[in-house]
Amino acid sequence: MSDVSELFKAGSAGKRKLDVVRDPNEIYKSVKLSAADAVSRHTSAEDATEDNDAVAGPPLPPVDDEDGDYGPEMPPDDEEGRFFGGGITKQESEILDYVDGRGEESAAPEKIDAGWVRKTALNFEKRITKNAELRAKFVDQPPKFIESEADLDAAIKDLSILAEHPELYPHFVKLGCVESLVGLLAHENTDIAIDAVEIIGELIDEDVNAADEDWDSLVDALLDADLIGLLVSNFSRLNEDDESDRSGVYHALGVIENLLSKTSNAEKVGQDTALVKWLLERAQRKESPVSQNKQYSTELLDIMANASPVTRRRLAEMDAVDVLLQLVSAYRKRDPEKGGEEEEYMENLFNALVCIVDEPEGKLKLLEAEGIELCLIMLKEGKMSKQPAMRLLVHSVNDDLGGELCRKVVDAGGLKVLFSLFKKTTQHQRGMTESLFEIFRSLLRFLPADSAERIRTLAKFVEKDYEKLDRLYECRRRYTSMLDAQNEKIRQERSGMDAEEAEASEGEWFLRRIDEGLYSVWNIDVALAWLIAEDVGAKKRIQKLLAADGKDLMAIKATLDEYRDGLDVDKPEHKDLAEMLTTLMDFVR
Repeated sequence: MSDVSELFKAGSAGKRKLDVVRDPNEIYKSVKLSAADAVSRHTSAEDATEDNDAVAGPPLPPVDDEDGDYGPEMPPDDEEGRFFGGGITKQESEILDYVDGRGEESAAPEKIDAGWVRKTALNFEKRITKNAELRAKFVDQPPKFIESEADLDAAIKDLSILAEHPELYPHFVKLGCVESLVGLLAHENTDIAIDAVEIIGELIDEDVNAADEDWDSLVDALLDADLIGLLVSNFSRLNEDDESDRSGVYHALGVIENLLSKTSNAEKVGQDTALVKWLLERAQRKESPVSQNKQYSTELLDIMANASPVTRRRLAEMDAVDVLLQLVSAYRKRDPEKGGEEEEYMENLFNALVCIVDEPEGKLKLLEAEGIELCLIMLKEGKMSKQPAMRLLVHSVNDDLGGELCRKVVDAGGLKVLFSLFKKTTQHQRGMTESLFEIFRSLLRFLPADSAERIRTLAKFVEKDYEKLDRLYECRRRYTSMLDAQNEKIRQERSGMDAEEAEASEGEWFLRRIDEGLYSVWNIDVALAWLIAEDVGAKKRIQKLLAADGKDLMAIKATLDEYRDGLDVDKPEHKDLAEMLTTLMDFVR
């Protein structure tokens, strides 16, 4: 039996491009001129024969501006202009042009409204029904139903006009066509399924200027029709070695990305076990070089991880952390090709991990999968992976309430790695340096009191005559200088504003202060406050360093006070931090 898909492909070379609708007047004109064209073609053939005969004959006549007598001149055109326009007079030509013009004016564009939706929906449903009936009747005779398949293909593409009129989405939904459209994803012909996927992608694309309620009505109907389940089932039957199928997978991933653009949908989609499982498997498929679809699968995992705590916990439950760590481990010493799909692929893997480990479940999975050890290896040996590995480590130890990950950092030899980087980093490696400030703060906050790991960490700051403490204070000096300069600029701007203007500028000013080191000064001073609270020698050293700048411990206390005042104590994590800062402020006197 003939392969149905092959028959359909053969008859539709441009199957996923909208057909160009020709103007009826153009068709009329082409018919009108066909006789003249035929004569022209016939004459050309004869001329070609004559040209061949003349190869050995006399030379060609000179160009127009050269003299030469080559017989009588052609007679002038007659007054009626009979030889103008293919055998019709000038007057007749003008009459035809007038008629053509009237035809163009009378062909008003079709109105796209609720009535158009009903008519289009009816045609769409008829095409589906007819194709299904013919397929059932002529199961083993594809030529009998292939024409109906082409008609169905055209009916699907007609729906693309809806994307230009999203206000009509609710009408489309009420007519029950959404379920029919989604149902086509299960069509025996994968080309039809891919067409349906593409149209769905067009309708919910982020570039469609749809009101929220119109977009939501369509998306809710799509999800209720089991769109995700059917997309996943298509992944298993599409062969990405085939260009058409590969494109189909790409468009299906695009549909999922559009669905994830809204948090409520992201939580629903991100908890679909079959989808998450397929994305993880697709990310692991061995390819060289990394394909667009492989990169896209990791991008969707990244989006899911960013969406909400619900999706992050779901990813952790499905062992996404272990899978992602195995994939990033390939970049311990090897860099991805810069600027290619693989570089973005690696970034997506790390981004997803960073988000997942913000949840307690993610931290536990990272600990079990030896993620801390991998991060430290990359900090020692990695190149392009060094910065994302540092960011992953920062998020791992942040809010480590039980202190397990902080202890693992110390037990795995992390202090040597971190302080070696601290010694080597320069002002041009600001991102790396600021990440170290965050890690130092977390270690001093979360390592259990009197634990061997905490004692070892404190000892690092005081060894070699407070060498590392001095460097930390030097960083404080540099960052406070940057921040003070920005504060002065803001003070001058504020002086020229009224109260309302100043209030409107507060958000921008805060961001500018963050850019100039505010958050880093907070982290440094929290670390210094812990050292003051726990080591008498460290306290004296810090007092000496402050005095050299004409300051005292109140400078650090002021930083902690500002940090605390900016917290939202209604959030549990902020409440705990505020209590810690209050306690530290009691020691900084």
